[in-house]
Amino acid sequence: MADDRQHDLGALRVDYRKAALDESAVHPDPIEQFARWFADARAAGVTEPNAMTLATADPEGRPSARIVLLKDFDARGFTFYTNYGSRKATDLESNPRAALVFFWAVLERQVRIDGDVTRVSRGESRAYFDTRPIGSRIGAWASKQSEVVLSRDQLESQFRDAERKIAADGGDPPMPGFWGGYRVTPRVIEFWQGRSSRLHDRLRYRRDEGGAWVIERLSP
Repeated sequence: MADDRQHDLGALRVDYRKAALDESAVHPDPIEQFARWFADARAAGVTEPNAMTLATADPEGRPSARIVLLKDFDARGFTFYTNYGSRKATDLESNPRAALVFFWAVLERQVRIDGDVTRVSRGESRAYFDTRPIGSRIGAWASKQSEVVLSRDQLESQFRDAERKIAADGGDPPMPGFWGGYRVTPRVIEFWQGRSSRLHDRLRYRRDEGGAWVIERLSP
């Protein structure tokens, strides 16, 4: 019989006290503010600070979420890469909207992003693909992402087959036509700083009718 104490989740709590978030201290541009916080996460030694939850939904509104890696961000938005046959890509092709969440526990911070999604150019995808380790590039050819695979052995066999074919073709894996990037162009970006007694600081940036960013404080 399981120990009931294993399920005493109400006792699992942290009283956040590390920092505050004030309107007077943030950058008026949320991308610049994100860059500041991302730099803080890297300096704090966060493992994979670019790991983010990506939430999508299919045409019927059924949601799906997973962790992916941010590979670029700038004034245009936040970019990640995937197999275009994956569940996430299938969702995005029919319902091109997504939400992202970054959580950096050591800093008691999270960032939430809601926006519209578009594919990045083939040239931009190819430029990133060519920076990947060769094993990752071969893996992009070997894996039919999100499809059922009968066993680990089958997956590794597909990798070896792709490896042999690529070696025979010259050893430099080209980018598959079914692989590339998506960019989330933000409509809303929220910065969350944990505070004591659950009175967290939440600052939301949203576009006004003229396209300018407006900063609003939200109740925790």
